[in-house]
Amino acid sequence: MTNTWRAGLQRGGIELRHLVRNGKEMFGHLTNVVVALLVAAYISDDVPGTQTPMAHLVLAGFAAYLLFQIGLINLPQTLVTEREEGALLRLRATPGGIPAYLVAKCLLVVVVAVGTVALLLAAAALLVDGPLPHGPADWLTLLWVTTLGLLAVVPLGAAIGAVLPNPREALALIMLPTMGLLIISGTVFPITSLPVPVQQVAAVFPLKWMAQGLRSALLPDSARAAEVAGSWELPMVALVLTAWAILGFLLAVPLLRRAARRESGSRLSARHRKAAQSGALPT
Repeated sequence: MTNTWRAGLQRGGIELRHLVRNGKEMFGHLTNVVVALLVAAYISDDVPGTQTPMAHLVLAGFAAYLLFQIGLINLPQTLVTEREEGALLRLRATPGGIPAYLVAKCLLVVVVAVGTVALLLAAAALLVDGPLPHGPADWLTLLWVTTLGLLAVVPLGAAIGAVLPNPREALALIMLPTMGLLIISGTVFPITSLPVPVQQVAAVFPLKWMAQGLRSALLPDSARAAEVAGSWELPMVALVLTAWAILGFLLAVPLLRRAARRESGSRLSARHRKAAQSGALPT
């Protein structure tokens, strides 16, 4: 187990260095922050029934969505791409195998997600008078909600990446439901403005609870009036995110192992020939 963690952390460190040197990918993360700031800058209303600026609710929602996006969109795409390139096949001869691979991906996603959210909150506070935690308790809430939120989505993203087809189809299959959750989860406007059946659907998924937990850390207590229960429901936030984290871990490891077992040199060569014939790879 110690060797697995060591191998995973070493691999994660290497992937982080590659990420920092990848200007295109870094630009993509910065673009998300810029979009959130531009949206917040053009919103001037208050949250209905409160004196909390709507821009603050939107920024808290965007922070939650960035965590969700990195785990549920970026990670599955990365896994599918690496599978197509033969990474899962090579894991059979790699120290630590699948567990070390998961540790590395978790480290990469955590650093990227926390860094992106920290940049968003800092830039928002400086440029558009965005919200920040008001005291130690709020900072603690921000920490544990972010941690549990990532634990809820990263293993789930790994499980999804293990079963999705090629990278182009993966993006199409993931993006639509993810954007739907963005709309119905109370990240861009108060969830109480949605029909009750829609609220109930949103409550099944982690994004709604991630956004609610981050609002509790970033917004004043008076903003609770815009919540479905009239409170932050932090115990329920913790319960739902923990349940998703357990489900994700139970699914991710066996699905990745199954995907690795199914890989072979002949399968990899066949995929490369098909990609070359379709023009996706040079012949």
